Parts: sequence; C-alpha cells; structure tokens
Amino acid sequence: MPTQNSPQIEPYEPTDVDLTDPELYLSRELSELAFQQRVLQQTLDEQNPLLERVRFLSIVTRNLDEFVMKRIGGLKQQIEAGVTEETVDGRTPREQWEAVQAQLRPLLEQQADCYERQIRPALAEEGIEIVSYDQLSDRHQEAVDDHFEQSIKPTLTPLSFDPAHPFPFISNRSLSLAVLTGQPNVEGKTFTRIKIPPNRPRLIEVAEDSRYALIEDIIRNNLDVLLPNVEVLDTALFRLTRNAEISRNEEVAEDLIDMIKDVLEQRRFASVVRMEIESDADPYIRKTLQEQLDLSEPEIYDLDGPIDYRDFASLTDLDRPELKREPWSPASHPRLAGDSPSVFEGEETDSDEQSIFVNINEGDILLHHPYHDFGETVQRFLTEAANDPNVLAVKAAIYRTASDSEVIQSLIEAADNGKQVAVMVELKARFDEQNNLDWVRRLEENGIHVAYGTLGLKTHSKTALVVRDDDDGVTLYSHIGTGNYHSETAKSYVDLGVLTSDRDIGQDLVTLFNSFTGPGLDKEFHKLLVAPVTMREQFTRYIRREAAYAQAGEPARIVVKVNSLEDPEIIEELYRASMAGVDIDLIVRDICRLRPGLDGISDSISVHSIVGPFLEHSRIFYFENGARADDPKTIDTGGGRPEYYIGSADWMTRNLDHRVEAVTPVEDPTLRRQLRFNLELILADNAQRWIMNPDGSYDQQQPDGEPAVATQETLMRRTRASLDTDDPVESLTAGFQADTAILVDTPGRQTGDPDE
Repeated sequence: MPTQNSPQIEPYEPTDVDLTDPELYLSRELSELAFQQRVLQQTLDEQNPLLERVRFLSIVTRNLDEFVMKRIGGLKQQIEAGVTEETVDGRTPREQWEAVQAQLRPLLEQQADCYERQIRPALAEEGIEIVSYDQLSDRHQEAVDDHFEQSIKPTLTPLSFDPAHPFPFISNRSLSLAVLTGQPNVEGKTFTRIKIPPNRPRLIEVAEDSRYALIEDIIRNNLDVLLPNVEVLDTALFRLTRNAEISRNEEVAEDLIDMIKDVLEQRRFASVVRMEIESDADPYIRKTLQEQLDLSEPEIYDLDGPIDYRDFASLTDLDRPELKREPWSPASHPRLAGDSPSVFEGEETDSDEQSIFVNINEGDILLHHPYHDFGETVQRFLTEAANDPNVLAVKAAIYRTASDSEVIQSLIEAADNGKQVAVMVELKARFDEQNNLDWVRRLEENGIHVAYGTLGLKTHSKTALVVRDDDDGVTLYSHIGTGNYHSETAKSYVDLGVLTSDRDIGQDLVTLFNSFTGPGLDKEFHKLLVAPVTMREQFTRYIRREAAYAQAGEPARIVVKVNSLEDPEIIEELYRASMAGVDIDLIVRDICRLRPGLDGISDSISVHSIVGPFLEHSRIFYFENGARADDPKTIDTGGGRPEYYIGSADWMTRNLDHRVEAVTPVEDPTLRRQLRFNLELILADNAQRWIMNPDGSYDQQQPDGEPAVATQETLMRRTRASLDTDDPVESLTAGFQADTAILVDTPGRQTGDPDE
C-alpha cells in the first residue's frame, strides 16, 4: 500500500487527443435525468408486481422534486447572478437550464401517461379503483360529502387574491386548488387558493371494496359548501417547487446553528423554480399564477392526472401480497448470529451471545445492508459499546440518522455510563438540517461533546470508533461504512461496512475524530484514504499505476462502484488508462459524465447501472495492481496484490475536494472474496443492469433465453442460504455458479488475490 512518501507515477500521455474537449463529457444534469428515466422504467415494466410499480411511481416524483429544488434551483441562481462560465461539457448555466427543461417535461408527461393508461386501469382490474366523484353512486357521494363536512372542511382555509387581500404565500411542494369565482352583479373574477391538507389522507376510501376518491376531487365537488354565495367558474390543481439552493457564508457566520436555522427559514420563502398545473387550467388562473410567482413559460408544466404521486405509495400498504414483491427481512450476519459463550479471557458475561468485540478480534467482518440486519450489526456494535464496562470511549460521525434513532440513544447511554463520547453531527446535510439540529440539542443536553463539522467542508464520512480496555491493552474497534447510521434507510439502501480491530485503521480514526474537534484536518494517515487531504492523490496514483502495468504488458484492471462519476480530473485519468490498455468497468448508479466506448479513447471502458428494488448506495474500488495468481508482479511499491477499498466517497469533485470522506482498505482474504463476488455478480446481471452507450443513453440487459441473473434477488437468496452453512462465502459463490451456470473467473475478469 502506498505511503505518504511513495514515488509519483507519471500519467500516460496519449498523442493527438485533447482530453479537455467538451465532446468527451456528458452533462451532469442530463445524466441524472437519464437515471430518473431508468427509475421510471420500473413503473412502466409490466413484469414488476403492480404495487411495486406504484411504489416507483411515487419514488419518481420524490426524486424529481429533489432534482428540481437542487439542480434547477442552482442553475437559476447562477443565471440570475450572470454566470456564463461553461461546464466541462461546454454548456453555460442557461444552456444547461434549457436542456434540462426540455428533457424533464417529457419525463413528467410519460409518468402522467403511465398512471392514466397503465397503472390506474391495472389497479382497477385488481379491484383497487381510484374513481372520480362523478363515478360514485348517490349513496357514496352522500357519504363523502358528509366526510367533507366533518373531517375536511374544518381544516381548509380559502385565501383569496383581490384588492383587499394580497396574493397568498404558497409553500413548497404543497398541492393546491386554484378556484376562480364570480359574484352576481359584481364585475371581475376572484382567484382563491385552497391548500389540500397534507395531514389528511389523499386517497379516501369510499367503500369497503378498495374504491378510492382523491381528496382534491371531493373538495372540488363541495366548493358550494366551502364558498357559499359565489359562482365557481373554474378550478385547477397546481403545485409549486421552490429553490433549495440557499447561499450561506460560513466564513462570516458567528454561529453555525444560527446560520442553519436562517437557511431553513430562507428555504421556505425561496423563489419558485417550477409550477405543475392541470393542462386544462383556465387561462386566467394560469396567468395569475405566472405573474404573481414571476415564472417564465418554460417553468410551467401543463400536466394531466393527479400531478403529485407521492401519496400513492400508501397503496403499497394494502394487504395484497400477490401484488407485491416477496417481502425481505434483513438477515442476521453469519459471523454474529451464533450463541457461542466464549468471551475475553478472564471476563464473565450474563449473556449466551458472544460479545461483538470478540467476534471482531477473530477477524474483520463485512456488513452488507439490507441483506444483513442493521440492528444486529451496526446498532449492536454501538449498543454493546454503550453498556460494556471495559469500553472507555465512543466516537461517531452522523450525517443522517432516523427520527427515532437508536444510534443516538446508544451514544446517550454511553455517556450516562461514564464513557467519553464525542459525536460529529453534520448540520449541513441537505433536507436533514432540522432533524440534525434536534439531535444536536438532545446530545448536548446529555453532556455529550458535539462537533458541527469542518469550516468550509461537509463531513460525509460514515465512521464510528470504540476504545476498549482489553486484557492485552487498549484496542481500537472501528466501523467504516458507505451508508448513514440510519436504521430505516438501511432496510432499502444497499450499503457496505467493515468492522475491524486493525490498529492502523483505528489510529487513523482517532486522527480523523481529533480533526473534527481540533483546529484543522490532519494530513497524515496510515491506511485510510481521507478527502480532501489524501484521497484524490491516491486514487489518481492507483489509476496511473494500472496504466503503467498495461503499458508493461501486465494485467491491468479497474472496477469501481459508485453512485456518481462526475469529477473531470478523474475522468481524464480513466481516459488515459483506457488508452494505455486498462480494462475498466464502472458501476455507476446515476450521474456519469464519462463517455464509454469512444473509438481510441474509451474503448476498454464499460459503464453499468443497477436499478432494482433497493437503492444501490455502496462504493467499492478495485485496482488489480499487476496481480497474477501464478506470477505476481510489482512496479515500485511491492505490488502484485489487488487493492480493495470501500467507503463514503463518490468520484465527484464535491466528495474529493469539498467534503470530509473516508474509505478503508479491505485486506482480509475472506472479505475480499465477498467483494469480488459482489462486483462480478453485478457485471453478470442480465435483468437489473443497464449499459451506457457513448451518447449517454442506456440499454437494459435481457436474459435472451439464458438463466436470469438479478443482482439483488441473488444476494437475498444467497444471504438466506449463508445462514445454513459453515462457509457463507463459499455458499454465496457456489450458489451463484450453480444457479446461473456463469463462472466468476471469466476471461478478462481476473480479480483474485494470489494468496486467496
């Protein structure tokens, strides 16, 4: 493994290729929308269970809302500030904004069309009807009218806009009904906004046989009760999305907590960057909203259907198992599921379960969520630490956590039990600022030292450290993960984590946590790659090393799994490595600015994307390092052994330069075999995998008569099987081969360690 003093490796320099040419790079924004198209495909795919398709219908709305708030909001801010600088793909902010609007519109229209033409009829065929008010029988209309009087009307507050009333404030992402009214013998029309109450069910059951009416339709048909003595001329459903990009200057902030509170307040009143409105809205309603909200024509989306599909996720709670995927309950980890009574020598325990610290000392443990239960692994690690009399200190970095977090409770219990507890809570975690503010207050009320982050940087690392006084001295137990300490997302996000008692990694975490509470970020680490101080340099070095091996005729391969690949410098290095002959597989969930398969530039690069029931969130980095089982080679630092890393960082400029990130080497042979299996399984997937074309479009892989290989389903099946064998890793690999008749060691994919 390279040290701080490792010799530099010069980059491979191709001739006659300008690697800064904008044609070599894709738009970040358009690449993200291409990912949302792949997510929408889960709704369109009739092979998916019906209520799973409904779940993805809702997910698309939530994802696109966040995209509009962050990315379109940020572009609009740049345009208003007069920014004309081009991105690496050669677009100005205005050109990006125009391209995004052009691609977002048909995506939303496709979502609405899918609901109306596919989802709604398919639900009706299964006895789950979403009907209009007019389709209800007289008896059911009377029932919903009574429900309106008793339960809905008291929550409504009509806000009119006229010379006596200012235009009402309309909150972000709230669904609203615009009502146009007139009065006898009174000239002119009146605009009234009615907020659809978010604390009432959107889909109201109107019969016991799963017939539903939308609350806005019930309100619309009871306006004579809500607005008496006026004539209702027309109505239109609409929804606004506001900018989430609020500027903040940490350099002059006297108090970070006050600054975050100010950001949250500003976000409530931020400028509107999108309005979705029913396509047949009265021109007067549309014009009033456009003028009062200062919207340009491209920012208005005329859509059919219910507009906001987030609430349709409630249908997935129906007791209709035949319309859902087989439910998955995270399994116990094979290494942590036993009831061995062994403990540290000289210690006693009242529990039949072996201490997690004994398990870690017996060898590093690789956690894979949601296949492995978060509560029985990460949460257990912190809970035992809080109650173990031999534990001296507990430290954790929290980016996001659950609203009822047991993680936080364990840290409080640790402090109550006399441990030294230090917690790094990132207050700038977007859309979780208020939640994290609440946790900071709770932690500090319990006497825990809380750091709020590093000036000018977000702390995104997923790390925890337990300092324990063992019989043979103080031992450092570390957890380094790819996902947040969040028990709920751990059920649906695919993440990895390592539990280890490696002394060097523990010392690196000591250094990292001291940097959180001290005056600055340390630059010396034994094993961890830490951004923004060592990570970019070392990843660059590893890529160049593979290029040097390829030039020397040695095995050279890179496999990287990240959420996003956006950083231009890393992309340039990958292009150079490809031109040098390195075989590169990039497994990128969403944003990818690199163009694969360009003649003479990226011929040996393939880009893959997995979209399945769980959100792929893990990051894995593999560098072959000249490894060959029969003849390991080296260049300059004792090579010949592949490098495996996992951690919190994507290959984005923000992660490498503007966030505190940590990735850890994985050195245990068994764990490396597991990572190797995961990577090769993804690259063999012919059901959930998409492959990128040079133009940024994607093709979904199909079995085409071969046995179907679906990554997430295979891992669920093999995780269950691993609990019934003495060798869970061998069970995984053997099961994969038996089920698919695909060998892991395929030609050109030699990723084994010589000592494994």
